[in-house]
Amino acid sequence: MKLDAILFDLDGTLLPMDIDEFTGGYLGFLAKTLAPYGYKKETLLPAMWKGVAAMVKNDGKAYNSELFWRVFAEHLGDGVYEQVSVLDDFYRNEFNEAVAFCAPTPSAAEAVSAAKEKAKYVVLATNPIFPSSAVQSRLNWTNISADSFALITDYDNSRFCKPNPAYYTEITDKLGVDPRNCLMIGNNADEDIAAAQSAGLSTFLLTDCLIAKGDIPETPRGDFGALIKYINSL
Repeated sequence: MKLDAILFDLDGTLLPMDIDEFTGGYLGFLAKTLAPYGYKKETLLPAMWKGVAAMVKNDGKAYNSELFWRVFAEHLGDGVYEQVSVLDDFYRNEFNEAVAFCAPTPSAAEAVSAAKEKAKYVVLATNPIFPSSAVQSRLNWTNISADSFALITDYDNSRFCKPNPAYYTEITDKLGVDPRNCLMIGNNADEDIAAAQSAGLSTFLLTDCLIAKGDIPETPRGDFGALIKYINSL
């Protein structure tokens, strides 16, 4: 019997990376892009992080994007709303230079292909703190088509973030599936594994770019080779 859904994290999972190196690198590109519009790095980046923090704490009363821009504007002024299209253009263009901070692997596409044989739905369950343009660019680096996924989470279509278990419940509710018949695959022991387990999903911890700050929950784990073998065994 097929699973209802298999969910994949993106950063550090389908797209191997050191998350700190990637984040620092792409934010440098972003600051450079917005500098001509009068935004200084020393005020821009703290405002962005406050917007991200607001999304992570979202209680579901608004979409993540609404919260981000509200908080961003509180710190930089309402003029930032004029830069929405500038940011989208950045994520479609200059942002692609950040692939230099990643290590794409053909194993990612192989894992997704295997998952499509084992589940009714395959989901790109990337933490929805980015617009769809940024998610699509990163997905392009993996050479995996967006058509492979029944749902791709982004900050416009999500009301919760990892590590809130409600993020996973929102996905399974949208798909109309039983979380107990779903599998979450990710590299973050807290955000991808513990949170998904709290929402009732089974899990697999990909260890290639492991992030674990404390105890690792009990779960199948291993590198891409072990993951693909695990999916094929379902």
